[in-house]
Amino acid sequence: MKQQTKQGFSRKALAAAVAAVSTGTLFSIPQLSVAQDGQLEEVIVTATRRAESVQDIPYNISAVAGDDLEAAQVTDAAEMMRSIPGLTVVDRGYRNSGTVNGVIIRGMNVDSGANGDVPLSAVPTVATYVDDTPLYGNFILKDIERVEVLRGPQGTLYGSGSLAGTVRYIMNKPQLGEFEGKVGTSFSQTEGSEGFNLNTDALVNLPLGDKAAFRANIGKIDNDGIVDYANVYKLDASGAPVAQGGDIASGGPEFRRVEDADTVDITYARASLLFEPTDSASIQLSYQQQKDDIGGRRQVTRGSNWVSGVEEPYDDYENGAVALEPSERSVDLTSLEVEVDLGFATLTSSTAQYSHTGSAVSDNTGFYAKNAWFTAYYSGTPRPLAKAERFYEDQALTQEFRLVSNSDDAFVDWVTGLYYMDQDSNAGQNSYMPGFSEHVKAIGWAPYFPWLGDQDFYFRRNQSFTDMALYGETTFNFTSALRMTLGLRYFDNELVNDSVIQLPIWPEPAEDTMASFRTKDSDTQLKANLSWDFTDTAMLYATVSEGYRRGGANAVPLSGNFAENPAYLQYGADSVLNYELGVKGSTNSLRYTVSLFRMDWQDPQLNTSTTNWGFFAAINGESARTQGLELELEGNLTDTLHYGLGYSYVDSQLTDDFMKPGGNWKGDGNNFEYLVAQAGETLPSTAEHTLSASLDHTADMGNGLMLVSRLGAYYQSESMNTIGGGATAADIDAFSLWNASTTLSADKWSATLFVKNLMNEDGVTGALPEAYMGTDPAENFYGNSSKDYISLPRTLGISGNYRF
Repeated sequence: MKQQTKQGFSRKALAAAVAAVSTGTLFSIPQLSVAQDGQLEEVIVTATRRAESVQDIPYNISAVAGDDLEAAQVTDAAEMMRSIPGLTVVDRGYRNSGTVNGVIIRGMNVDSGANGDVPLSAVPTVATYVDDTPLYGNFILKDIERVEVLRGPQGTLYGSGSLAGTVRYIMNKPQLGEFEGKVGTSFSQTEGSEGFNLNTDALVNLPLGDKAAFRANIGKIDNDGIVDYANVYKLDASGAPVAQGGDIASGGPEFRRVEDADTVDITYARASLLFEPTDSASIQLSYQQQKDDIGGRRQVTRGSNWVSGVEEPYDDYENGAVALEPSERSVDLTSLEVEVDLGFATLTSSTAQYSHTGSAVSDNTGFYAKNAWFTAYYSGTPRPLAKAERFYEDQALTQEFRLVSNSDDAFVDWVTGLYYMDQDSNAGQNSYMPGFSEHVKAIGWAPYFPWLGDQDFYFRRNQSFTDMALYGETTFNFTSALRMTLGLRYFDNELVNDSVIQLPIWPEPAEDTMASFRTKDSDTQLKANLSWDFTDTAMLYATVSEGYRRGGANAVPLSGNFAENPAYLQYGADSVLNYELGVKGSTNSLRYTVSLFRMDWQDPQLNTSTTNWGFFAAINGESARTQGLELELEGNLTDTLHYGLGYSYVDSQLTDDFMKPGGNWKGDGNNFEYLVAQAGETLPSTAEHTLSASLDHTADMGNGLMLVSRLGAYYQSESMNTIGGGATAADIDAFSLWNASTTLSADKWSATLFVKNLMNEDGVTGALPEAYMGTDPAENFYGNSSKDYISLPRTLGISGNYRF
């Protein structure tokens, strides 16, 4: 299905692209732009490690153009993801955007939608790449050439972690011989906020002679908050809750209200230097950096509180936490890419080093209260406050050498490469009960418990991971219409885990509880694909492929009052076998892709907690499977009216009972298994049906002006918050999101009026239910720590940019 790529991009085509994406959340992003003659243009991607039309790749891949993202002012990956059939996302807002990868492809997920504050033990099922670097940095989407979403396991070319699929963010490169500059700004207000959102950015591309160029962009996101923290404790100079009447022994807390607490302050920048000494060689050095400072959660409490002495519900956009919950993070990425055309093949060397660090404060008071810990272990304190300070650090060096054959008409095309990664990842938590030790003194308990302080939990997890792999794919072109691709990847990895748990508030265990393990794994992943062009513009393909995700170790105490079952110490790798059958094609005015898939998942990893005391842990189940249908359509109804449609049906469920180790009280061997979920239960955070649609109209206003108007919609059916029952179980309602916009553009400028989430739907994708973290006046906890993760409320705004 080889087609001639049309070159150039007229102003009319640019206006059509703006029409496709000129509002905030993209719901059906056309993957082929509209050319001046009304035909659909090809989009070139590099998912197979060679430049190809997206229509010529024999599996289901979606591509989103960076220009479309820019026109839409889409800077958040969660917004972009809703345009991709077969993909859902747990949208936790900016506060948790760098902590947990919420991307779910084809229902491959068993983790709870309640997760989000803690870097999970098991790595995500979906791998994310920035150019050729495997990194979940969740950068702001600016100055991007395109985003590629590869569905299904991509283990051959992308390795461990590409269990369900891969998302690639391809950044713009410096342009030789071209001077370009651009400034842009967006001003908006979001429902629930008393303030405004101001986003600004600037870009420059500078030619440095004939053989070099420099490109840089910088920007800032400054959003006022949406959510009010309705009943936050007043704190004294030491950070402890203020006691009513100064009565430390029995005085209740005093409260205050914090409006629009979840402020967003993000700065980002990227700089690249490209040098092409000859026509057959290029060298690019890039540096990318981002800093986030977030004031609180974009999450709301649905339940009630007892702050006034009687039960009262929370209002819209209120959070019942009794402590503010800010977060901050910083991510830096440096990369060097060298490419040399050797004639018969192109040799690429990709070297990258990154550092990603972050921290956040969480209010765990509701969790302690629901477990009755304040009365059982903490003297029935009248001002209960449990705060967790969590932090993480991930840094790595990656090196990849890749050789890609160049011939366009050879019987055999091939790709081969060598990959190496050296990664250190650390996570930790300090949990405190501010003011607890002072309360113990006030009630006269201090002489009996002289060791008691305010810190009740200390956790450190330090991991070192190395991965080396040799991979290759070979395509046999039997005829111009019939092709077969075979691929394999041999990998050898090693994980070293050193973890420490302390419970400083109690005398046992007297020393650190440590878990130190070294695990090694090596294996080969396989892939086979057959494609047939049954017409000049239509392809039928079938794929069988394997995916793999590494195992690891957990930190749990094995002695003392808090002993857990030794079976929690380690968890194994999981794997998937994917079967896919699809058809894709295009006409002058229509593009389509239809795929059927089934994925059999062995030993699925579940990020959960231990049975006795709820320590962080990952465990393996037996098996699960997902199957379904994905459909994408794009076309023109008239010369000025364009549409896009995406639909997916995903049936995902356990095929065996999911069990986890039971208790092991004081290591006495009283072991048993505990049922987490039964076979047949639906996998969590996965909607059975998702639908995205868009309709846009382009009008030539004369005098060089174009007017583009668009309506977009996204629908997601109901889902489950977690697998099985338990306190985190909750039904997530179906929701739909609507967007509208109009853009006026000229050669050098454009201006857009937009509205995101027109109907102001909550769009809940995850929750910490009241049964898990709610209010409990019997524990002297009158606030409420339960919360729903909501989509961005209705946002009205105007944006503009100027090019020079």
